[in-house]
Amino acid sequence: MTLSYRDVVSEAKRHIREIEPDELASRLGHFVLVDVREADEHSQGAIPGSVLAPRGLLESVISAHVSDPDAGLVVYCAGGARSALAALTLQGMGYRNVWSLEGGFSRWKREGLAWRAPETLTSDQRVRYSRHLLLPEVGEEGQIRLLESKVALVGAGGLGSPAAIYLAAAGVGTLGIIDDDVVDATNLQRQVLHNLDRLGVPKVESARETLTALNPDTKVVAHNVRLVADNVLEILGEYDLVVDGGDNFPTRYLVNDASLHLRKPVVHGSIFRFDGQVTVFDPYDGPCYRCLFPEPPPPELAPSCAEAGVLGVLPGIIGSIQAIETIKVLLGVGESLVGRLLTYDSLTEEFGTLRVRRDPGCPACGDPDRPPRLIDYDDACVYRGPGERSG
Repeated sequence: MTLSYRDVVSEAKRHIREIEPDELASRLGHFVLVDVREADEHSQGAIPGSVLAPRGLLESVISAHVSDPDAGLVVYCAGGARSALAALTLQGMGYRNVWSLEGGFSRWKREGLAWRAPETLTSDQRVRYSRHLLLPEVGEEGQIRLLESKVALVGAGGLGSPAAIYLAAAGVGTLGIIDDDVVDATNLQRQVLHNLDRLGVPKVESARETLTALNPDTKVVAHNVRLVADNVLEILGEYDLVVDGGDNFPTRYLVNDASLHLRKPVVHGSIFRFDGQVTVFDPYDGPCYRCLFPEPPPPELAPSCAEAGVLGVLPGIIGSIQAIETIKVLLGVGESLVGRLLTYDSLTEEFGTLRVRRDPGCPACGDPDRPPRLIDYDDACVYRGPGERSG
């Protein structure tokens, strides 16, 4: 004898626990809420704080949302049938504290309990970012977070080019490009934001044209200026995170010190000839740039790419890693490079990782209550210690 769907649900309810809407409302902070409806149902309204895990994908995505088998889970659907089956499935997967919401979301709304219509993607965005939506670590919620994020890129050159391209493609909502240079023929060997038709054009405008054509979801703000002590806080203060693709030590130190004032993370990258490095500086929760390099080296010991050369593909690799680290920080997923310096040797194709600890005696980040004085290193190559920003 074949059981009807109603019989299957009734049988499932014999083996699970159900929770009344008013009881759940009084204990919301004790549970992870899992909405097992489809995405289009979720977009029309959901219980605040719930995560979307459609019934058909539940087994493959739940661990990304809830890894602790002892966590309290309440699953809900429209009327309580699918959630009963989902609760039974979760119990079979080893989750020990699972409830199904009696009457589902329909009853929740009828009883006047709090709900909201979540931010949703357009149909075109669902197509564009479909591969992200398949990743439980990103999903629709993460993609919306990316679209709402603002990232500053210091430099539209070798490192800034791949970082900007991949961040725009990923759907980061606002990219601020900071560079006061123009496109030169020597740039084209590695700076893939630009082309021959834009020689002599400001790099920020060339970048805006490339990125807007790639993804109109991304707003590109062009800062055709050089970062200096007098403007760095105002410019970087508009953004959530800074990608440092600068090609000189004065800019790197200035960005580091400004990030300590603003308490904004910096995804740092650097390249030299055939070698590259990447790390993430999270102000006061990890080392800063000065913990690694307390003072800028003399100019004769730090030749530029124009003087020492650089393999054209190298910044593509390092800048792409910077883009990955940026997305991880924005989404809060994975293990970032905070406290680790990733090194890459393109001649041997070897990566290395060095542990880097915060220096309690660092003159820049040693005292969170006294961020470093901001100075322009072109004029003063000796750091003068913490204090107020210079006028």
